[in-house]
Amino acid sequence: MNQKIPITIARGDGIGPEIMEATLDILQASDANLEYYEVEIGEKVYLKGHPTGIESSTWDMIRKTKVFLKAPVTTPQGGGFKSLNVTIRSAFGLYANVRPCVSYHPFIATKHPQMDVVIIRENEEDLYAGIEYRQSPRVCSSLKIISEVGSEKIIRYAFEYAKTNCRKKVTCFVKDNIMKFSDGLFHEVFNRISKEYPNIESDHWIVDIGAAKLADTPEVFDVIVMPNLYGDILSDVGAQIAGSIGLVGSANIGNHGAMFEAIHGSAPRRAGQNMANPSALILASVLLLVHVNQSAVAEKIHNAWLKTIEDGIHTYDIFKEGTSQKKAGTKEFASAVIDRLGKKPDQLKIATYNKSNTKEVENLQESSVQVKRKLIGVDVFIYSMLSSDELIKEFTTQSYGDFLLEMITNRGAFIYPEGQVETFCIEQWRFRFIHQKKCLYASIIKLLTVLSESDLDIIKSENLYTFDGQPGYSSATK
Repeated sequence: MNQKIPITIARGDGIGPEIMEATLDILQASDANLEYYEVEIGEKVYLKGHPTGIESSTWDMIRKTKVFLKAPVTTPQGGGFKSLNVTIRSAFGLYANVRPCVSYHPFIATKHPQMDVVIIRENEEDLYAGIEYRQSPRVCSSLKIISEVGSEKIIRYAFEYAKTNCRKKVTCFVKDNIMKFSDGLFHEVFNRISKEYPNIESDHWIVDIGAAKLADTPEVFDVIVMPNLYGDILSDVGAQIAGSIGLVGSANIGNHGAMFEAIHGSAPRRAGQNMANPSALILASVLLLVHVNQSAVAEKIHNAWLKTIEDGIHTYDIFKEGTSQKKAGTKEFASAVIDRLGKKPDQLKIATYNKSNTKEVENLQESSVQVKRKLIGVDVFIYSMLSSDELIKEFTTQSYGDFLLEMITNRGAFIYPEGQVETFCIEQWRFRFIHQKKCLYASIIKLLTVLSESDLDIIKSENLYTFDGQPGYSSATK
């Protein structure tokens, strides 16, 4: 027998220990060639004083094995605790989140019997970077990060996934009619990379109408690639309309490791009752086996699971009178899967994982772009309880040296010049200053000094650049 593949496992919180035990029983019965190293994560670790819910020794173990199978965890309320999932994904560069959303009609209720969609979500950037600020008593902000390199990695991964898994189309969801720079960059990279895959169809949807189409007619989609926030929301939607969020496992893939998990939470109200559906973690373990090149075992478990579903052995969450044959607890469901190892479904699509399906997308090339970047001014964000009329009167008549006060906005809407009296304002204002000559950072420091001496309460500043002569900043709405 080949040397066993080491993996790190964590039983998690709530229903986590029960569904992990069920999954491990199935893995052992299937003769998966794995060696397990168990760690503790989650609520108990948070409450020991670790704000990320994970200890340093656990980091070392995950780094050593490079493969992590985790059950759901509970993040305590308040106290500045950070999401453990987000922490692990960002720390290990797990840039691709893969969630297959498949219908199991007619054995599990769904309005979409033909649904077979894989949602691939960017996993490190966007608003999930967690860069947030409380800037005044009643105003908070989150910084949305979209990079060309991050976009290229996830989009290229989506096309490679489609190619190696015989998928015919990749669709991009963004909101670049509004966020023209951040989502616009993601769309631009998608268009560029799609040309490298002429045998795979590609298309693009604005995320709001795309979400409506996914919920109404998911069979028109095959592989969908999205930035982090949209992907998080819509992969849950996709899982639920396919049949149940409790049936979807996910893979988090990076060039230096991978994490596999159920997409649902720890459901503490169901803990210890032998009720929880272990299917999502079981299917996550199937993705893990594919990842470590044990495709035959992955097929054996997946097909046994499909046969169990087909035979009507269902946990309470998917049980339906007239369709289901037997209501099973967590342990009983796992036993039913074990009893069917080596069998295949009669009606549902048989799971196959050829060796070619296990290809990893590694060493993605970072594109280099040569552009002329020029500093031309600065946006200064101000905290002030003055009215718009008072603010305009006090600050538009002053001289700012070589800088011209081009505009004042509030929540992106013009206040000066040509503002509208109906515009509702909050206490955060944006002053845009454009330099009339050659702008240097020292010029901006000098301007900020002048503003502070004018008793302006400066929250932050954002430098303004042009790239090859084109503005690298948004305008305001009138």
